[in-house]
Amino acid sequence: MRKILIIGSGAGGTIVANQLRKELSDSDWSITIIDRSDRHHYQAGWLFIPFGIYSLEECIKPKREFIPKGVDFVLDEVTRVDVENRKVETRLASYDYDYLVIATGCRVKPDEVEGMEEGWGTDIHTFYTPDGAEALRKPLKYFTCGKLVVNIAELPYKCPIAPLEFVFMADWYFTATGVRDAVEIELVTPLDGVFTKPVASKALGVIAEKKKILVTPNYQVAKVDVKNKTLESHDGREVGYDLLVSIPPNFGADALIESELTDPMGYVPTDKHTLKAQGLDRVYVLGDATNVPTSKAGSVAHYQSYTLVENLLREIDGHEPLPTFDGHATCFLDSGFEKAILLDFNYDVEPLPGKFPFPGLGPFSLLQETLSNHWGKMMFRWVYWNLMMKGLDLPLESQMTLAGKVRKGAECTI
Repeated sequence: MRKILIIGSGAGGTIVANQLRKELSDSDWSITIIDRSDRHHYQAGWLFIPFGIYSLEECIKPKREFIPKGVDFVLDEVTRVDVENRKVETRLASYDYDYLVIATGCRVKPDEVEGMEEGWGTDIHTFYTPDGAEALRKPLKYFTCGKLVVNIAELPYKCPIAPLEFVFMADWYFTATGVRDAVEIELVTPLDGVFTKPVASKALGVIAEKKKILVTPNYQVAKVDVKNKTLESHDGREVGYDLLVSIPPNFGADALIESELTDPMGYVPTDKHTLKAQGLDRVYVLGDATNVPTSKAGSVAHYQSYTLVENLLREIDGHEPLPTFDGHATCFLDSGFEKAILLDFNYDVEPLPGKFPFPGLGPFSLLQETLSNHWGKMMFRWVYWNLMMKGLDLPLESQMTLAGKVRKGAECTI
């Protein structure tokens, strides 16, 4: 029997496992997925935990609930990947494979910024981990005056829209609790604006300005002075804070770094269109583990899964992989006050106005701040648990389509 091994059972690995099991005979192919945790996290929900909208329990389910029949789930930690001998070593065993899918995600490393760990969990928090999101709830609840700073340490990082979404939600939260006039909110970012795509960044920057959110761009943080509650950049600029919400440096899996399969930050060099690992035989990569120049987000892993599965099957059948992944990403940005903004873009095309997912019908509006977009964001948790993670088809194209989008002369109505 031939073997497919998937390491990582987050969104990407789980979707691929479901899709492959439907396509390959279980009498000819064994599929094994290895992960060190048996709990599946709805990571998009972490941002809502500090604001009391979701509880941590609402964002967690058992992973085995989403692993399809006929796929072996191994609870263990990968320690080394030996691509020459097609073998993956774990703490408890070793597994050989015919094809390997790497879906190990990424993680935050606050220790990469001088001084950050000293204040971690006191005046410095994050919503980029489940425990961090839960721990941030009380500091936000009792924050009635002072300066809230949200800082992005460096690129790349998971879900580029999330820090901006957090400051928008903070504006709403402090308004709802009656203390907004006494709270200063500042986004400190290494980007030259509030987002990675220039047109959307300009439009979203206007929203930030209307909400009286200060944006400090091109800021490369060098260290944190916990005693004086300041950030210091490499060029000597200081930003003070009373409460710091950090997006620390994001790194790939240690096992991949130690196996010498990655760049210095732990991301696997990956063909951005075929999703084959560059220079590695019979290895595919998706989601946050790749170095492809698109968002590290669940929607991207979902779109990538179609290309990855198709190409893995093509290779099994003796054909070359097709360069079909275009960098497609879809992001809901909740802006508070029961409104949200939707962006849909790829490697080459900026977010554009229009309707999504059905041209002319929607029900969601692109690059507009609407109530329907807010409800789309809120209902996505159900879609995630009940459709995406079970490998069921959604009414979404894996490749970005320009149908229903307004191009020349378009003005977004944010």
